[in-house]
Amino acid sequence: MLMPSQLGENAAIVTLWFVSASDPQSIIRSEPRADRGYGRKLLAQLNPTWPITPIGQFALNRSVPASANEFYIAGFPGITIIQTVLEDVTSLSKLNPRLLRSVPATDVYIFAVNEETTLGGFAHIYNGEIKRSFIAYEERVFEDNGIPGGFETPYWAGKKGTRKTALSLPFNPIELVHEAQRAWLGFDATTSPDINVVAYATDGRPEPRIAAPRIINSEEVTRSAVEKLGLRESAFYDDYEEYEAPDRVVSKRITSNAKKAASSAQKFGKSLWRASREFGSNMAERLRHTDR
Repeated sequence: MLMPSQLGENAAIVTLWFVSASDPQSIIRSEPRADRGYGRKLLAQLNPTWPITPIGQFALNRSVPASANEFYIAGFPGITIIQTVLEDVTSLSKLNPRLLRSVPATDVYIFAVNEETTLGGFAHIYNGEIKRSFIAYEERVFEDNGIPGGFETPYWAGKKGTRKTALSLPFNPIELVHEAQRAWLGFDATTSPDINVVAYATDGRPEPRIAAPRIINSEEVTRSAVEKLGLRESAFYDDYEEYEAPDRVVSKRITSNAKKAASSAQKFGKSLWRASREFGSNMAERLRHTDR
């Protein structure tokens, strides 16, 4: 999988938030589940020729970011999130209009990051109009449009952030990206509850295979239960109660049969135990009389 550094110095991981909800934080706090069908339909609209393959489902803020030809997507009430890798993000205001308009929303927030090159940028589109767009390296600004937000002031003033050289910006652009995200979304996505997404590949790779759980029959369950039971009377109840078959799927019918079989095994085992005890007692009595 190609990472941004292999695609070129102007590539970056781009996360778009399409927001119509008045309180995005409350929606994310509820940890809604992402819908696989939603992302598939969205990608089909972006490019009908793409071979779309679901490759995973996880928390966006607890996983590695998307790679080339991958899309992480979530659609919640009033919020849609898309993360992917773009090869040239030197002008966030001029990204593919098909992508920027893929989801109807009042506000579109764009965050672009390449940790390896320090390329970082952010943009805010309100009702189709660019309100703010900034993207830069530490020593080169590509785009700086619109009125800076209040959260930017301490960075431009040199009161916040880290200056690399005398000729560089007074901050690492990626630091300002994270600040923009907190200011615009109203929360820190890196420390928020899980943001569940579905991952898709568009390069034709096959869907990852997950081994199907093995279904076992009642004989196997019974045999395992009997082995756990042993022949000690005290073990017939306790050990069986503690017995579990991890990572196996057993139908209710099989489970019922297994319990009946195990119950029979218990009774049989108890009979053997009592018989052996009686046999031992009888033998001892005979030997006692024989010695006489």
